[in-house]
Amino acid sequence: MKLSSSLMLLGFSSLGLSRDLSQSLLQRKLQNGFGALDSLVSRQTSSSGTHTFTQVTNHFPNDPFYGPPPLNETFIQNYIVNDTFYKPGGPIFLLNSGETSARSRGSVLLTGVVAELAQALNGMGIILEHRYYGTSFPNSGLVSSDGLTTDNLRWLTTEQSIADIAYFAQHVEVPGHEEEDLRAPGRAWILYGGSLAGAEVAFTMKEYGDVIYGGISSSGTVKVFKGYPQWYYTIQKNAPQDCIRSIEDIVDKMDFLIATNNTAALTELKTIFGLEALQDIRDFALTIAFPIGNPVFYPTNTWQELNWSPTAGSDDFFLFCDAVTASNSTFAASGVDSQLSKYTGGKKWKNLGNYANYVKENIVPLCPSGVSLDSNECFGTHDAEAWANPFDTSGNRAYLYQSCLEAGQWSEGAPLGRRTLLSRSIQPDYSEQWCQWAFPPGESNKIPASPMLERWNKFGALRIQADRLAQVDGGIDPWQYACVHSPDGFPRKDTLLRPYYKIEQGGHHWDENGLLNISAEPDFIQAIHKYEITFVKSWLADFPAWLRDLKS
Repeated sequence: MKLSSSLMLLGFSSLGLSRDLSQSLLQRKLQNGFGALDSLVSRQTSSSGTHTFTQVTNHFPNDPFYGPPPLNETFIQNYIVNDTFYKPGGPIFLLNSGETSARSRGSVLLTGVVAELAQALNGMGIILEHRYYGTSFPNSGLVSSDGLTTDNLRWLTTEQSIADIAYFAQHVEVPGHEEEDLRAPGRAWILYGGSLAGAEVAFTMKEYGDVIYGGISSSGTVKVFKGYPQWYYTIQKNAPQDCIRSIEDIVDKMDFLIATNNTAALTELKTIFGLEALQDIRDFALTIAFPIGNPVFYPTNTWQELNWSPTAGSDDFFLFCDAVTASNSTFAASGVDSQLSKYTGGKKWKNLGNYANYVKENIVPLCPSGVSLDSNECFGTHDAEAWANPFDTSGNRAYLYQSCLEAGQWSEGAPLGRRTLLSRSIQPDYSEQWCQWAFPPGESNKIPASPMLERWNKFGALRIQADRLAQVDGGIDPWQYACVHSPDGFPRKDTLLRPYYKIEQGGHHWDENGLLNISAEPDFIQAIHKYEITFVKSWLADFPAWLRDLKS
C-alpha cells in the first residue's frame, strides 16, 4: 500500500509514464514482471494469456452510498491465465492484482507462490485485475472523455472490489476450457494477495466464504489508521543502529528549530540539502526522508523494497545508511556537521554532511531539469490544480482515492516521547488536504472530510480470522502494525485450518516471489512455500465434504 513517484526506478518499476503534474511524485511502484508475462503469453497455449470478463459495475444497487445507477451496468475487467500445470478437476489459484495492473503481476504465474501451488496441486493460475487499475475501468467511456472524476470513481470501494472476486469466480468461463465448469463454488478457488490485495483476500473469506473456498492473505493490511507513524517503528528496530541514531538526532534538532520558529536556521538547513527552494518545511521534511520511505509516496527504493529475491527488490536502503555513516567521506571531515550547532546549544549535527550529500546526489537530481523544486512535479505538494487533474489512469489517482475515502494511512511523525525518523511537523492533515484538492465534490459523489476507516475495519481488523484463511506476515515489514501479526495484535494458534505464520526474517509479502530453480530460494522462503502447499493440500482433501454440506 502506497503511492510513489513517476521518477521511480521500480515493486510494490516505473512504467515510463509522462511526467505531467498529476503523475509527478505520485507514480505507483508496481511489481516487476512484464518480460516474464510476455514470454508466458507468447509460449503458452491459446487458453493461457490475457482475457476479458464482463463485470458488474455496482454490486449494491440499493445502497444509497453509491448514488444513482451507473450509466453502464457492466464493465470489462482483465484477467490473465496460466494453465501450464492444470489437470481437469484441479483447483483454481486466483491472485488479486491489488493496486496495480494484472500485467505487472505477471511473473507470479511463472515463479512464486501461485506457480508453486499450481504445479504441486495440478491447478490453474489466474490474475484478476483490480477495478480502476490497469485498464479495468467502470464507465470506461466517461473515463476516456472526462477522466477519473470524483463521480467516475464512486464505485471504487473495498466492498465492491471483493464482490468482484466472488462474482468473477461464480461466472467466468475460461477460453480453452469451455468443456469444464470451473466456476465457484463447484470448483475449489483459492485466493492469494499481498498488502492491500492481501487485506481483500481476508475480507473476501469473511464475506464470501460460501463461494471462495480458501485464501492466503500475505501482509494483508487488515487494519487502517488515519495516520501511520508505525511505518518507522520496524525500521528503527531492525535497520543499522548507527544510521538510525544519526537520522533521529538530526530530525530531533530540525524539529526543535521548527518548534522555535527559527526560520533563519531552517533556511540554512534546507540550503545544506540543496532544497532551499521548498517553501513548506513539511515538504522539505518529507523529501529528506524519501530514502527511508513512508506510507504514502516516495521516489526511491526504501526499506519496503528490500527483498530476498534479486529480481524483486533493492538494497538501496543499506547503501543510503552506509553513506550516512561513512567515516571516511569528505563531508564527515568537513565543517557541515558543526554549521548549525550555533542554533542547538553548541551540539553538533552528527553525519548531517553525509546525509545532505546523499540527498543532493540521489534525490534532488530526480527533479526534471528546469522545473522548480517547489512544484508538484518535483518535491512540492501545494498546487491544488495539479492534484485535481483527473486524467491520471496509471493507478496514482485510484490509490489516492482509496486512501482518501476509507484507507487513510497518512504519513505521520512519531508522537512526542518517542524517537522519530520523520519530522513530527508532518501530521495526517498534511496529506488529507490533497484529498479535497484532488477530488472536488461531484454531482453524485464526494470525498469525506476524513477517511471512513470503519468501512475497512468493519471486517474484523487485527482480529479477523476464518476457516481456510491463511495469514502470513513478515517480521521486518514496515506494514506489520496494520497486519494480524502486529505487536498490538491478537496472537492465535497456527493450524492447518487457520494458518497463522510469521516469516521472522521476512518483509512485505516476501512469499509472493519465487525462483524457477526452487532449491535456490532461501531456506525460509522454501519453508513457507512448502507450508502453503501443505495446508492448501489439506484444504483440498476436505473440499468434497464442504461442497456437500453447502448443497444440503
